[in-house]
Amino acid sequence: MRPMSSPPKRSALAFIFVTIFLDATGLGIIIPVTPELIMELTGEGVSAASIYGGWLIFVYAFMQFCLAPTVGNLSDRFGRRPVLLASLAAFSVDYLLMGFAPTIAWLFAGRVVAGITGASFGTANAYIADVSEEGERAKNFGLVGAAWGLGFIAGPVIGGFLGEYGPRVPFFVASGLAAANFVYGFLVVPETLSPERRRPFSLARANPIGAALQMRKHPVVLGLGVSLLLYQVAHDVNPSVWSYYTIEKFGWSERDIGYSLGFVGITIAIVQGGLIRLVINRIGERRAVYVGLVITALGFFGFAFAKTGWMMYAAIIPFSMGGFAIPALRGIMSNQVPQDAQGELQGAITSLVSMTAVMTPPMMTHIFGHFTGPSAPFYFPGAPFFTAAVLVSLSVLWFGRLARSGELVRAS
Repeated sequence: MRPMSSPPKRSALAFIFVTIFLDATGLGIIIPVTPELIMELTGEGVSAASIYGGWLIFVYAFMQFCLAPTVGNLSDRFGRRPVLLASLAAFSVDYLLMGFAPTIAWLFAGRVVAGITGASFGTANAYIADVSEEGERAKNFGLVGAAWGLGFIAGPVIGGFLGEYGPRVPFFVASGLAAANFVYGFLVVPETLSPERRRPFSLARANPIGAALQMRKHPVVLGLGVSLLLYQVAHDVNPSVWSYYTIEKFGWSERDIGYSLGFVGITIAIVQGGLIRLVINRIGERRAVYVGLVITALGFFGFAFAKTGWMMYAAIIPFSMGGFAIPALRGIMSNQVPQDAQGELQGAITSLVSMTAVMTPPMMTHIFGHFTGPSAPFYFPGAPFFTAAVLVSLSVLWFGRLARSGELVRAS
């Protein structure tokens, strides 16, 4: 692909950064007030509200899993710009719908819409692939992680403040942020996929199974997907059991948990926003995957065997520093497919990530409950993090097998 000139390229990357940042901020804003809103709508207590909240997460992740390939294929057919703008408009409507929700059913309807529009993250990554030369893709994919980390630092803080004025106020603010980003994108963002590089929309390819089957044309991509799957299942242990684990083992309060997750967000943003470029420039994408996955595994082992709270903070550093592994892996995967399949590839990756978000929480919470309950063979609350460390270690071994096979192309 012919690279874009520098100013349009910078504006394109800036738009993606702002889009992901505001999306993450919008999601983060509603986290502190969602339980209160659920209790208001159902008249139930905290315990019942948590069950509703779990199903809301499931619905969101399931919709992403099902429709991410469809959205990715649409972007390969009609271009990245209209898909991203439509997603932003729908996000604005979604938050407005949830803000005015008169019943719990409206919240579920909102999560369905959010899951569909959230499937556009794959399109955002395809957009980055379009404007990046092959050697820059992994580094630019890191912008997504940096924007997401910054958004999740800002979002809960803003949501907690706005929640004092009522549980619905943050939803209206999130709607306004999405609408403002839509206007910004409409006025500024260029299209990155030229008409001659687009391909016809295929319903057979626009679903999770079809996307995976289509990727059979690129067997090495499927192999790399196994490494990504193992990592992502491990990574999803944090939102699944972090709060329960730190309360059980260290007696942390909600404020303590919030501070620790804020620290996670800060370190991830630093790594994804700056360190990743230095690392990949110096050691290349393949070594970045190796080093990043190994460091991440060490972080998970640190969580599993932490004796005091400060040890959790110490383990956050290697866990976050390993964050350059997945942008590097995405960069390698992107380099294995042609330009007109970038949307499909990134949609398939988004669908894969969403699938782990569906299956990981019950798996990890079950492991936690088993090793902390009265029937536990031995008391080990860190068992989910130990499991995560093993999964990342397997991801390293699998990636090493592919790298030694010589099947990878155009990867430094």
